[in-house]
Amino acid sequence: MPELIAFLDQLADAAGKAILPHFRTPMAVEDKTEAGTGRRFDPVTVADRAAETAMRSLIGLHHPQHGILGEEFGSERTDAEHVWVLDPIDGTRAFISGVPVWGTLIGLKTNGVPSLGMMAQPFTGERYAGDTRRAWYRGPDGEKVLKSRACAELADAVLFTTTPALFEGPDQEAYRRVEASVRLARYGCDCYAYCMVAAGHVDLVVEAGLQAYDIVALIPVIEGAGGVVTNWTGGSAADGGKVVASGDPRLHEKALRLLAAA
Repeated sequence: MPELIAFLDQLADAAGKAILPHFRTPMAVEDKTEAGTGRRFDPVTVADRAAETAMRSLIGLHHPQHGILGEEFGSERTDAEHVWVLDPIDGTRAFISGVPVWGTLIGLKTNGVPSLGMMAQPFTGERYAGDTRRAWYRGPDGEKVLKSRACAELADAVLFTTTPALFEGPDQEAYRRVEASVRLARYGCDCYAYCMVAAGHVDLVVEAGLQAYDIVALIPVIEGAGGVVTNWTGGSAADGGKVVASGDPRLHEKALRLLAAA
């Protein structure tokens, strides 16, 4: 997929150009939480919308037959063979707080299956990408092949989740079982934590309440680095929901067993 891999970088360039003028500057922040949904503060900014608009324009220009699913502007042609899944700023809460652990997620589904993805962080100049068979990095310290690390035991694992507030009821109990079993648990980082799994610095990410645009781009990166991404029952994570990502398939099976009761 050389042409589409090159197109990932074009999309990331366009998104970064739209986002960076707004980072760490005063800006209006809207709350798009819908009344009655029970969801907490869900921010959106002009940077989110400008970046998705820029990426959609490029897709329409170069690949008008492809579909698009984006966080800010919805879906079009999602029955197409190729569908781009876009989250212009994954981690908008971090973005408005001035913390550079947000990223632009650009995913591609081919016949419904995640096939290509990138997380681009324009402020740090880093890009993590993969096509399910291989994964690669480009950033301030050069270009590298991404490889997840071996970690077969939960007792040796480093676990991330964005926040324990993602989990409620039985899901919270299941997450706490996993957290109590690992060596180190840390919070925050949104999409960046998944990239650290692919890079071999983190072993496990457990989350809930995700949308497709939160995870599709990250699946090919982690799989390409040798890791595994599924839902909590071991099925496809492409539609979001409750997701677990592991750098080592052996660790993944053990995490799934602890999550199974939920």
